[in-house]
Amino acid sequence: MNAPAREEAPGTCSVLNVPGMHCAGCMAKVERAFGNLPGVTSARANLTARSVEVIHDGQVQIPQIVDALAAVGFEAQPREDIAPPPSAVKPLLAPLAVAAFAGMNVMLLSVSVWAGAGGATRDLFHWISALIAVPAIAYSGRPFFTSAWAALKKWTTNMDVPISIGVILATALSFYEVVTGGKDAWFDGTLMLLVFLLIGRVLDAMMRDRARAGVDALLRQAANGATVVDDSGLTGWVEARRLAPGMVMRVSSGERLAADGTILSGTSSFDQSLLTGESAPVPVGPGADVLAGTLNLDAPVDVRVTATGHGTALAEIAQLMEAASQSKSAYVRVADRAARLYAPAVHTLAALAFVGWMIAGAGLYKSLVVAIAVLIITCPCALGLAVPVAQVVAAGALMKRGIMVKDGSALERMAGVDRALLDKTGTLTMGRPVPDPATIEAMGVEEAAVALALASNSKHPLSRGLAAALSARGVRAETLANVHEEPGRGLTALWHGRTVSLGRPERGEGTASVLAIDGSPPRLIRFADALRPDAAEALARLSALHVEASILSGDAPEAVAEVAGQTGLAGRGGVSPAAKQDATIALQQAGHKVLMVGDGLNDGPALMKADASMAPGSASDVGLHSADLVFTGDSLLAIPRAVRAARATMAVVKQNFALAVIYNVLAVPLAMAGMVTPLIAAVAMSASSLLVVGNSLRLVRAAK
Repeated sequence: MNAPAREEAPGTCSVLNVPGMHCAGCMAKVERAFGNLPGVTSARANLTARSVEVIHDGQVQIPQIVDALAAVGFEAQPREDIAPPPSAVKPLLAPLAVAAFAGMNVMLLSVSVWAGAGGATRDLFHWISALIAVPAIAYSGRPFFTSAWAALKKWTTNMDVPISIGVILATALSFYEVVTGGKDAWFDGTLMLLVFLLIGRVLDAMMRDRARAGVDALLRQAANGATVVDDSGLTGWVEARRLAPGMVMRVSSGERLAADGTILSGTSSFDQSLLTGESAPVPVGPGADVLAGTLNLDAPVDVRVTATGHGTALAEIAQLMEAASQSKSAYVRVADRAARLYAPAVHTLAALAFVGWMIAGAGLYKSLVVAIAVLIITCPCALGLAVPVAQVVAAGALMKRGIMVKDGSALERMAGVDRALLDKTGTLTMGRPVPDPATIEAMGVEEAAVALALASNSKHPLSRGLAAALSARGVRAETLANVHEEPGRGLTALWHGRTVSLGRPERGEGTASVLAIDGSPPRLIRFADALRPDAAEALARLSALHVEASILSGDAPEAVAEVAGQTGLAGRGGVSPAAKQDATIALQQAGHKVLMVGDGLNDGPALMKADASMAPGSASDVGLHSADLVFTGDSLLAIPRAVRAARATMAVVKQNFALAVIYNVLAVPLAMAGMVTPLIAAVAMSASSLLVVGNSLRLVRAAK
């Protein structure tokens, strides 16, 4: 959805990602953010892409635009205006619509002929049918004709060759019947054939588009430029593709890195959760390595570039995801192999029927009709619909329960899983640290007021959690003086002349903060990340489905052990993205089918490599794009519900395959025996397809 541009004018065009833009109100705020920025001509927000396109003159630089958005509360990162990849679905929609519309009209005319219309009336209806059908078939059949012609030009064949031959011959013979005043025409059957074939192609293209979006989303996490400091101390904005090892980037607070590097000066903390899964900010100082895509939280730092472009850790994760996505295509390879066998088999059957009837003395017309009937009746519509229709019906049922199926073939893989790897923060837990309620209750009035005053001065997740808990109790903050926050250590201030502080414990205490008031004993405040609702029931249901679950997280081992103790699951912490993928592969090599459930960028490679994957709706863009299924609610029951629905879907798919095989075993001999006309062949083919569709509709209640 696009907002209207304020005005159009020539100038420099910059596009920035604005991930915090969620509604039309946000769009208006983003566009108004540039009202007082001289040199900006127009701004157009795009809610779907969560970006803003800014037209400005050469005097305005990217950091100024970022600052203008920050002033109205939106974090933004510049990016190149990359043209979106072409959609595989859109080119098929118009042919499908034309075939369906023409098919309905021709069918109405055919019903009259079937009802007994004859003579001039029948001829008139046939001519009208021809006028509607021939252009529609020529247009709607182009996806198959083009593919078949490309194969034939290379002296090979594919699944589209027999389909194209059958459609063209049936159309030509029908037109011959119309011109010669014959009683039969098969335009309705031909159009019906195209409709069912195009439906299958559209469903397949939808799945491919969604799979490709994952890697694109990952690569957009890195900033597309940085402020570079040269040897003379001058600064200037440099695009990411022009960065080189040895350059020095000045990274301000709230800015993402455009390249990997090493801290030269300054101390701060970085949000590395997208890469490592560690939910707590990581303190960094001179000599520390920092990675592209991570977010500087506290203070400006100078970073010497060590790796750019495809050499960054972020790009390596993208490559892992791409490789994993390609390795998941075994199902597609089986389908392609079946398609290669299908074409010669159908050609052979049709040729045998034609030659046999010619030898039997039936004549060219009769032999041709029989061959066309064989080509049409062997159309693999029922076979082709057996899987996608069941997937679509099951996906609709899951959607009503808050589970979005992004990749229909994932239901097939989900049905066979016997191991589940669960990320901790944001997946098994809510991802929002909450202070220990007993500690909060034990605080005195002044102690709580000082703690709230300190916590409200920081954006640290633990401070935000503490401030929220104290505010919910109705605590009123004290007035502090000389408030100072030191990255990685915490806050200090003066309260009635006494030094107060809120910061990390001296020793490892898990996820905790220490409140210190001069003259009083320090108070340790532990935090816990609450489990998702229904976690215990969900894990019990998974166990009942014979799916063994365990925790695989990038968080600190101590934090993982705590959650593992609460859930009774085996847990492993401190796992890198590559190690998560390796753990998934190891289970697969041991003969297991793995379901990965995660939400972060660090889960991306494992989500792509697993046999099936799920992510919560609160996941990062990469997690959402990489996962096969996304559940939008907080409840963890979505996981066993999806597994159970997937198994029901595969049971129906097997029934559909059986129906399709039985249909071909019965129909093909009848067609070769000359007992089926092209019209009856089209009706039989359509009936088999409807039978498959009807059987699949039983899945509307699969997501109980």
